[in-house]
Amino acid sequence: MGETPHGTSDPTFYRSPSEAVAAPPEELAYVVAFDRSGERPDALATVDADPDSADYGHVVGWVEMPTLGDELHHFGWNACSSAFAHACHDITGLRRRYLLLPGLRSSNIHVLDTHPDPRRPALAKTISAEELAERAGYSRPHTLHCGPTGIYLSCLGGANGAEGPGGIALLDHDTFEVLRAWETDRGPQYLAYDAWWHLNQNTLVTSEWGTPGMIEDGLNPELLLANQYGHALHFWDLESGRHQQRVDLGEQHQMVLELRPAHDPEATWGFAGVVVSTEDLSASVWRWHRDGDRWAADKVITIPAEPADPELLPPALKPFGAVPPLVTDINLSVDDRFLYVSCWGTGELKQYDVSDPASPREVGSVRLGGIVGRAAHPADPERRLAGGPQMVEVSRDGRRVYVTNSLYGSWDDQFYPDGVGAWLAKLDTDPDAGGGLRVDERFFPRGEDFRGLRVHQVRLQGGDSSSDSYCFRR
Repeated sequence: MGETPHGTSDPTFYRSPSEAVAAPPEELAYVVAFDRSGERPDALATVDADPDSADYGHVVGWVEMPTLGDELHHFGWNACSSAFAHACHDITGLRRRYLLLPGLRSSNIHVLDTHPDPRRPALAKTISAEELAERAGYSRPHTLHCGPTGIYLSCLGGANGAEGPGGIALLDHDTFEVLRAWETDRGPQYLAYDAWWHLNQNTLVTSEWGTPGMIEDGLNPELLLANQYGHALHFWDLESGRHQQRVDLGEQHQMVLELRPAHDPEATWGFAGVVVSTEDLSASVWRWHRDGDRWAADKVITIPAEPADPELLPPALKPFGAVPPLVTDINLSVDDRFLYVSCWGTGELKQYDVSDPASPREVGSVRLGGIVGRAAHPADPERRLAGGPQMVEVSRDGRRVYVTNSLYGSWDDQFYPDGVGAWLAKLDTDPDAGGGLRVDERFFPRGEDFRGLRVHQVRLQGGDSSSDSYCFRR
């Protein structure tokens, strides 16, 4: 990997995690919002995140999609700090400029340009579901990461109505054309969800949720109790697209979702979140790591279900008399010190010190919403919140944490049948003091701030803890 002279690339590309931590704080947060009914266009909202601004905590930009029924879900930047690993790309012309917004239901992908006015991005292009199917053989795009040879887009379904296999589509960095399917030999991999990597190890990691039919109408109890959702990690040769190893976490550990590799480019470990155990409704976090010339995974965090009055539970949970944590997202700070775990079912965001990644230690917790708890936000203490901390994003310096409350339309309706609403919260933490979480009372866009749409994920201006991978330790 060749050295690129510092200062010739986008200033929001950082050669190392420490450079990213020292960079200026974000002033804007981008939030995808979707219409559950599919009768109104989904949108990208821009929220002012500058505490010195008169508009702090308010929506200051709004752009609607040109199509209906997209259900915008995960989204991301066209380029990031992984650009320093490019072997054949002139990164002096590459910019963190475009946001790619996949529609999980429609399979369309909308490309929005944040220049020249980052508060008001403009639609630059729409990649159709037909192009994704024809050129890559996939549908239901879910998660994307900017990588050294293109944009990697994980997809849950196959083309032309095929349930699977899901996999990764590779898109061109500059034109956003769908190039091909990334895999050249998928081995036993069939189910898909997240994908990320250890660049310096030439290793890509993928996780498993389910096919479109397994998730479309909510959690299927029969499939869950039969342990049919994903329960494995897959390790690949990043350069060749060849499957190398499958690590099964145990069939009871259902739905292996978010992947968060260490940001240290020389590290060989990361964390994966598991939604639920069919043995006891607990959730868990696993650490993958090198074990000689193979990869291994160990459970390092277990979060138990919480007993509850069945009368307070939605129909799907009444027979169990308990609220499962439902770990639906995790996030690792750029300095690899703190792991954040969203318990969407109980309405809790947990903070762990993972300085020793094999032995996480809980150091902070906040509750907002929850299936039974419905904990209020201090900015609106009389309102019982629905939903819970779901997607979580951490600022580059690790001092601000943003959470949204919607999981997926049909799953929202199943677990919060009286309505999930819409809200975005911000929490503050002090890494120098060893962590701890405090809700920012000034920052709480909600409800009609998002024009009646639900909100799912946040991206931060200039990058965040889950948007970039780095090539140099210092």
